[in-house]
Amino acid sequence: MVKTRKIAILAVLLPAILMLTAVNAHAATPFRDLAAESGLLIEADSGTILFEHNKNSRQPTDGLTKVMTLLLAATACAEYRADPKELVTMTETAWEGIDLTNQTLDIQPGEAMTLLDLMYCAYMGGASEACNLIAEHIAGDVETFVGRMNERAKELGCDRTNYTNTHGQYNTRQYTTAADQYLVFREAMNNPLFAEVTGIYRHTTESTNMSEPRSLISSNSLLNTNGKYYYAPCTSGMASNTYEGGYSFISYAEAEELSLISIVLGSDILILEDESTQMRNLTESRRLFEWGFSQFGLRYILSTNELVAKVPILNGAGADFVNLRPETSIRKLLENDIPLEEFERIVTIYSVEKEEDLIAPVSAGDILGEVTIKRNNVEYGTVLLIANTNVELHRLVFIRMQITEMLSSQIARRIILALVLLVAVYIALVIRYNVIRHKRIQRIREAKKKLAEERRQNNYDEYDF
Repeated sequence: MVKTRKIAILAVLLPAILMLTAVNAHAATPFRDLAAESGLLIEADSGTILFEHNKNSRQPTDGLTKVMTLLLAATACAEYRADPKELVTMTETAWEGIDLTNQTLDIQPGEAMTLLDLMYCAYMGGASEACNLIAEHIAGDVETFVGRMNERAKELGCDRTNYTNTHGQYNTRQYTTAADQYLVFREAMNNPLFAEVTGIYRHTTESTNMSEPRSLISSNSLLNTNGKYYYAPCTSGMASNTYEGGYSFISYAEAEELSLISIVLGSDILILEDESTQMRNLTESRRLFEWGFSQFGLRYILSTNELVAKVPILNGAGADFVNLRPETSIRKLLENDIPLEEFERIVTIYSVEKEEDLIAPVSAGDILGEVTIKRNNVEYGTVLLIANTNVELHRLVFIRMQITEMLSSQIARRIILALVLLVAVYIALVIRYNVIRHKRIQRIREAKKKLAEERRQNNYDEYDF
């Protein structure tokens, strides 16, 4: 029976195995000639690197320093150590260390604005004094806050990053890498407040006790629906430029359920033939996104609605087989041109492995095996296989098999023999009892007859006398 079952399973799976094991080489079209000192394109959810160029090359942090500043502010709000709506008053000390090369919004000492507006001023306006004021508000002073910036970087796994200020003013001891900036930005994008602040192109602050509302525009021109750099899938980003570090841009985009993070550090401005300019930190980021979305996608290589195998079953009411499907799906980031037929499915049926029959009843959802997905000797996951439907027990077949199994058992035979012997002894005892009883009745009858004869004889003798 086991051999027959194995043959049946192979007959079902063999066509699929032959089709799936034909493997061809496929690869994404390479991204070429990044116009920047270093760069990265990474799938945000899995951390899969799609493109890299000098990802560990040390670069100035420049304005991208503000990503960490805003991350710590947003984290403090999430942990209720700060309130985005609370008023924060500008101090004299928040202006310390800011030279004329730094970008500011001229927030004056004594001017009060909400923490949320300060974050917008730091992000959109690049206001260095806003960054320092945020630091003082969150940590008490700038120095303590910068120490926390470096601690947080280490916690995130950034081993080639060091901060010396909150806003990105050039310092030879302040540096980062594309790989580290990805770790910081990915963490920041997990914070809803950070994503909100960095996800809009225009913002107007509330008026303050010393100023009219400030109209702010994001440095992320990919968000500008009316601009030449507009890119609809981009939902967040921060740009930076300095003489020392060039033009950099870190950004996030979503399309076709795929989330990508692009890091471009140390790019430049391209002057075109018509004397117009092109910000290559922006254009290279968009080019990376377009390449990534065209070459990769999240694809199902195993779905829960697929019937992967069918297994013979005994004692089933109206069913000789039970169909198996995956308990969960397997969805992976893949090159878009990889045929799904290249993925091999290695199916294991537990009853076959144990050389046992699969016997009804079986309920939908019962775990009966597993399937492993592989391609080019790379394993993409293992998923349990479950029964797709119920298979009820055939009662008459079950009863007949139970009787047959019982009669074939040596213990059962001994029990039956013992019962037969008991019945035989019982019958013998009944017969013996009946024989003895009959003889007893016969003796009683003979005794009564003899007594009656004697009485008649006695009566006769009395008469003669």
